[in-house]
Amino acid sequence: MQTVPQNHAQLPLTGIRVLDFTQFLSGPFCTQMLGDLGAEIIKLESPEGDLARHIPPYFVGGDSVYYLSINRNKQSLALDLKHPEGQAIARALCQASDIVIENFRPGIMDRLGLSAAAARAEKPGLIWCAISGFGQDGPYRDKPAYDMIVQALSGGMSLTGEPGRCAVRAGIPLGDLAAGMYASSAILAALHRRNATGIGDFIDISMLDCQAAMLCYQAAYHLHSGQVPDRQGSGHDAIPTYRGFTALGGTELVICANTERMWRNLCAVLGVAELVEDARFLTNRLRQENRRELWPILETAFGKRTATEWIPLLDAASVPAAQVSDLAAVMNDPQILHRGMVQGLKAEDGRDIRVMADPMRFAVAPRRGGEFPPRLGQDGENLLRRILGLSTKKIKTLHDSGVVSSQLSFGGIGRETDVSPKQIKKDQIK
Repeated sequence: MQTVPQNHAQLPLTGIRVLDFTQFLSGPFCTQMLGDLGAEIIKLESPEGDLARHIPPYFVGGDSVYYLSINRNKQSLALDLKHPEGQAIARALCQASDIVIENFRPGIMDRLGLSAAAARAEKPGLIWCAISGFGQDGPYRDKPAYDMIVQALSGGMSLTGEPGRCAVRAGIPLGDLAAGMYASSAILAALHRRNATGIGDFIDISMLDCQAAMLCYQAAYHLHSGQVPDRQGSGHDAIPTYRGFTALGGTELVICANTERMWRNLCAVLGVAELVEDARFLTNRLRQENRRELWPILETAFGKRTATEWIPLLDAASVPAAQVSDLAAVMNDPQILHRGMVQGLKAEDGRDIRVMADPMRFAVAPRRGGEFPPRLGQDGENLLRRILGLSTKKIKTLHDSGVVSSQLSFGGIGRETDVSPKQIKKDQIK
């Protein structure tokens, strides 16, 4: 294996600072991805904290498991953005950052005195990403958005569930997660261009846009044919042997027999080889046309063994198949464990939790060890001193007046510079 020079073996986003105004899920999921890649993430919260800290039912040391699952590798600064000095500190931190990310409704940041246009005018290389439900313009601009609202409006929810029954939202919050992933991709593209040109950008990410984009071939089918697809159930609307089945004992599995060879092998494994010569099922098109007759035959065959028994038989016949795993099975899956996808996080005070890990793997860059998500405001003193050069005296004044807050007491260590946020100049910004 080639030896990598020490100065090259670093996290890809080392040296990049992100000011993170986001809360709940879409934004924090995005910034956690950037943090996993090595960026410094400054999570700027209200004195009450990210509302996700308080989501039941599970808590560790006062913070919800929901919050802990999406906020590793970050630092927390709790700041009152309704206070003029809080706004001044936030503006100074914008100028000290490479990337700003927020997921407020359009117009909120402007009302707080934190205009993206003004920040970028002062620092043209700044990349500002705004994640919202419906984007910065359009008739839905000011409509409140939640994951299920977006799933419903996007059309994706209309495809989910069993035919003839009510639509079902996806079991994972696709609206939020997709927006976070598209945002991270756009940010990295803008960062690449900024490194070449010195010019940043304003990125407008709409949750609804992201979900609409993910309609993919279903949207193309409709635009081409004018047909409105029904609920997809556990199958595929074009391949009748790409679907789920119930096996013995109510166990479930899925098969993806997409080719004629897979179809023949499937019939052989199930003991229904005569179906290969059946005139109703000679081709995929015929099997699709006669799927209502085919499925009960396959269901009956699958009912003779459990899903656990079927999988090795199907694997041996090169028929793609998998048992439907619940989360307990996933967390103990040998492939998941081999890839290190269950990650333990431990705080200095002894709190610990297990979460899903960063899935990105690089041949050269190391994998970042997970830092336990921060308590509310725990890094405030250090951040204000290190980045803005504020003195202990000034930080204590800000704390006593409620501009800055923390679940922890301020330590009162570090260099004395007593610089007011209103006095910070460009040459004092790192």
